[in-house]
Parts: sequence; structure tokens; C-alpha cells
Amino acid sequence: MSQSVRAVERALDVLSCFTREEPIRSLTQIAERVGMSKSTVHRLLATLENKRFITRDKVTGSYRLGFGFVEIASLVDKDLQQSVQPYLQRLSSECGETVDLSVLDGDSVIYLLVIESPQRIKIAAAVGQRLPAFCTASGRALMAYLPEDQVARILGKGLPKYTDKTPSTIDAVLDDLRLTRGRGFSMSEEEYEKDIHAVAAPILGIDNRPLAAIAIVGPSCRLTRERMRILGQSIRATTETIAREVGHTTLSAIVAKTTA
Repeated sequence: MSQSVRAVERALDVLSCFTREEPIRSLTQIAERVGMSKSTVHRLLATLENKRFITRDKVTGSYRLGFGFVEIASLVDKDLQQSVQPYLQRLSSECGETVDLSVLDGDSVIYLLVIESPQRIKIAAAVGQRLPAFCTASGRALMAYLPEDQVARILGKGLPKYTDKTPSTIDAVLDDLRLTRGRGFSMSEEEYEKDIHAVAAPILGIDNRPLAAIAIVGPSCRLTRERMRILGQSIRATTETIAREVGHTTLSAIVAKTTA
């Protein structure tokens, strides 16, 4: 690996230290997290700060992500809003529930777009939020169309217990993935959070690989199993329309740019 590529890799490791839960970090915390010397991390932070990807608090000396990311995110958001958001808004208006778009990243799903329900009682993930793939409707909608070895790697990372309905065995998840492929959508009933149900279907590429997933999520009292079966068909129709009208190539490029 060349020195220049290694430097880029290290800079990305530094940027990955910042999360929604821990948006502010000290030099010491960053160095410990990435396993580099403080002097090396300081040089990387200075470069990132110069490019406005990192901001340093002059009083506390702590660091956080800078406005460079905001500018890039605005470009990505614009692409998503122009190409995909209208379909999600239409689906949300029809069902009266929260609708979101997510992609798979490792063993998690990341939410890229969220259209919140107009109802007083609603559930909505935050844009950028990560949730485990194996026990969410979006995650399993994507996993159902992955190669077996990739599914095995995801499940091999463990099945943490979130509720008393979280799948506890690999066989249980694999059985659900088979059901998902058969009907074209996945359902989750209180598997990640109590009293929350969700139904999701994937947007498939030309090679039948999943590009992203669209989900409808809401309280279990409204999203009964019978209603989710009906909504699953609506989501499938939406994903097929997006694939046809937006196009596989365009959507693939947008998703790749969003998750880069």
C-alpha cells in the first residue's frame, strides 16, 4: 500500500470516530480509538481542519465534524430528494405511516431518507441512524437477496437480544429470509423495539442484487400482521416503479455516492 493511500485510510479512520452518540472527541480519545500516536493524529486533524472536514473548539481543544460534510451531504440529499423522495412521500400519504429508505452497511442498515407519518403517534428513524440488519424489516429485506456467504458473515457477528421477540438463532433468521424471498417483502414484529412493527421490500438491481430497501414502520396497534401483508404489496409496487422510472444505474450511482 502506497504512503498516499495509507494516509487517506488513516484520515478516514479518524473521521469514522465521530458518531451520533459521540459527536465531540478529544485528541487523546481519537488517538486511542484509531490506535495511532497523538502526533500522527494531530497532523491528520490539522489537514482535515484545513479542508473544513473537522472543526476544532479553540477553548476546549476538542474536535467535531466540520461544514465540509454539510456541503457534500446537501449534494447527496438533493439527488435523493429529486429522484426517490417523491415516491416515498406518495407511499406515506397513502398509508398514513412513516416511510424510510435504507441501505446495508456491514451488519447494519443506514437510513438515508425518512418521511414521517402525519399521525400524532408515530415512529421514525433519524437520517444516518444505524440499526442491526438481522432483526429489522429493512435489514432482512436486503439480506434475503444477498449471496449465502455474505449472509453468513452478517449472522456470524452475533444475534444480540433487543426484545423477547428478537430472533435468537441463525436458523430462525434464515427461515425468515426464505419467507421474505417468497413473498417479496419482510416483516418485523417487535423484534428490535417493543410495540413497533415494520414491513419492507428491496429495490433490486439488474442482477437481482439489493440496492436499497423501503420500509413502512409504525406502532403495532396500527401495523397489524394482516395490514403489513397488504402494505408489503404496496411497497413492492413502489420499489418496482422506482427501479423502472429512476433506473437501476442512476439509483446505484446515488446510493454509492451517499454511502461513500
